[in-house]
Amino acid sequence: MPQSFGFRAAFCAALALIAGPFTPALAEPVTSFTLDNGLNVVVIEDHRAPVVVQMIWYQVGAADEPRGHSGIAHFLEHLMFKGTDKVGPNEFSATVEAQGGDDNAFTNWDYTAYFQHISADRLDMVMELEADRMRNLRLTEDDVATEREVILEERAQRTDSDPGSLLTEQMRAAQYMNHPYGIPIIGWRHEMAALSREDALSYYQRFYAPNNATLVIAGDVTPDQVRALAEKFYGPIAPTPDLPPRDRPQEPPQLAERRLTMADERVSEPYLFRTYLAPERNSGDQKEAAALTVLAHLLGGDGQTSVLARALQFDSQVAVYSTAYYDGTSIDTGSFGLVLVPSAGVSLQDAEVAMDKVIAEFLKTGPDPAALERIRMQVRAAEIYDRDDIFALANRYGEELSVGLTTDDIESWDEALGAVTAEDVMAAAENVFDRKNAVTGWLVQPGSEEGAAE
Repeated sequence: MPQSFGFRAAFCAALALIAGPFTPALAEPVTSFTLDNGLNVVVIEDHRAPVVVQMIWYQVGAADEPRGHSGIAHFLEHLMFKGTDKVGPNEFSATVEAQGGDDNAFTNWDYTAYFQHISADRLDMVMELEADRMRNLRLTEDDVATEREVILEERAQRTDSDPGSLLTEQMRAAQYMNHPYGIPIIGWRHEMAALSREDALSYYQRFYAPNNATLVIAGDVTPDQVRALAEKFYGPIAPTPDLPPRDRPQEPPQLAERRLTMADERVSEPYLFRTYLAPERNSGDQKEAAALTVLAHLLGGDGQTSVLARALQFDSQVAVYSTAYYDGTSIDTGSFGLVLVPSAGVSLQDAEVAMDKVIAEFLKTGPDPAALERIRMQVRAAEIYDRDDIFALANRYGEELSVGLTTDDIESWDEALGAVTAEDVMAAAENVFDRKNAVTGWLVQPGSEEGAAE
């Protein structure tokens, strides 16, 4: 499809903005306030279309679960659709869909979120529905038994049937030796199977409260309109006075690299995966996180021009795929990852040696100045384009506020990315590439040379 003039104009405007001084690119008006019961409210105005997104973010996730009850955060997310005294079982989504909207929910280690995307003149309806289930969830034993089978089947389909997911799960458990980030969000199967109605209600009553949540409204709304509706529907909900602090076990010093080899007959292409502990993005000090973000893009962000791709896929042709990523939007220590799929006839051992040589060379020479400038522009451009979607905007604010960042941090993030220097990248790389903090995993076929050697 030909590109429209509007797209070209927007692209040129974005490049002009990126190429100019390092000023925040935020254009949408953002307002925040707190209700008397402690509910944080963020309003993101976008009047281009008469639609709105409502997201409620609870500051509780899989890393906050009681020990031995893994999966309870995700389980409760499912049960939240079972109804209240006002709304019958599974009627929540049906009501939203009948009005032309859609809704869903998701769970992370640090938060649980619920959202609706609907016509702006139906905001009052979805606010009333969401506020109702913040306190008035009703669960029967049959509800719990049915949904427990659903999450067990979800684990079977998404994790147990996928060797790559199983390897990732095992590696994460090895990466975090003490922190609950090492426990899968969906839960360990044997603990999921034992989750009860009492477990779910106890967790719900303990953590689901206005003073443990952030409400994000994005779209064709005004702050005054949202404040009035929030006070009407959420305002009467009493806060929970004894919310437990989010005191989590922290990682001890890691003294040795851990290595895993998983053999599975379903593996079609062997590959290696390595993760390192990496500093999280912190409020008021985003310099290192910005440098790690740029580092990940430099090393593996592009399949043709990144450092790993050029060295391993094109120059030496020892790999058919390579990438790098940084995951630091979290409350506690995040991770930096490398993935490599060897070319046919190249062993995982040889591929890993080649990858390590590329990393070692990068640590000696640093980034190419032109590549660094290109990456900084691309990353900032992606940040800008993400703001063209009200759901992406609502998601961004909700996620980052839920891990302890502020609106100032969010609005200055693209400035932090634009200010990254080669020295910043090298300092971040020297810090993160510590093999004592690393877990290296090989995914192989049974009876393969790699599996036998390990």
